[in-house]
Amino acid sequence: MTSKESHFSSRQPCYFLTFNTVDWIDIFIRPVYKQIIVHSLNHFIEHKGLNVYAWCLMSNHLHLLVQARENCVIAEIEKEFKSFTTKKILQDIDTEPDTRRKWMMQHFENFGNLLGFMKKFHVWQTCSTPVFVDPFKKESLIEYADFIHSNPVRDRIVDSGSDYLYSSARDYAGMKGLVNVTKLPHIEQMITAETTSTFYGKFIRN
Repeated sequence: MTSKESHFSSRQPCYFLTFNTVDWIDIFIRPVYKQIIVHSLNHFIEHKGLNVYAWCLMSNHLHLLVQARENCVIAEIEKEFKSFTTKKILQDIDTEPDTRRKWMMQHFENFGNLLGFMKKFHVWQTCSTPVFVDPFKKESLIEYADFIHSNPVRDRIVDSGSDYLYSSARDYAGMKGLVNVTKLPHIEQMITAETTSTFYGKFIRN
C-alpha cells in the first residue's frame, strides 16, 4: 500500500486512541494476528470513512492517531473495528497451540461474562479513552505521532521507529508501510524516527 496525502479535514476532530487487549494478553506476537490488524485498518480506511495518520501495533495494544471522514463518527468506527477484528481473530485462533488457545479463550469469555454477556467473547477492552487532538494545532499532532512511533523504541525492540514493521514510522521515513496511512506534510517534515520525544516524558513515569 502507498500512503495518501489527501482526505484531511480541519472540520473533523482528530483523536489519539489506544485499544488494549483483554487482560493485556499478548495476542499480537504471532504474524497471523498482526496481519488481521493491518488488513482491517486498510479495510476501514478504504470502506468505513477512517483516516489514519499514525499507528503502531504492539503485542497487546494498538495506538492510533485518527480522524473520521465527513458523515462518519469515530465512536461507531471504533465499535465496528473491535467487533470486526474480534471475529477475524477468533476464526484464526485454531492456529494456536492447544494450551494457549484454551487459556486465551477463557480470558475472552470471562471478560464477556463480567460485562453481562453470556457466551460472548471479547478480544478488546471496552474503553479506549479517546483523547481529542485539535487538527489546527500542528505541534499536538506531531507530538502524538512521535509518541506512537516511539513505542517500540521505548520498549527496546528497535533502535529506530522506522525499523519497526508494524508502524507508520516507516511511511514518514520515506519507506513503504503496511497500512495506507494519510501522511500529514507537517508531520513528515518535522518528525524523525530517531528523535527522542519530549511528549511521552510528560505522561510516562519511569
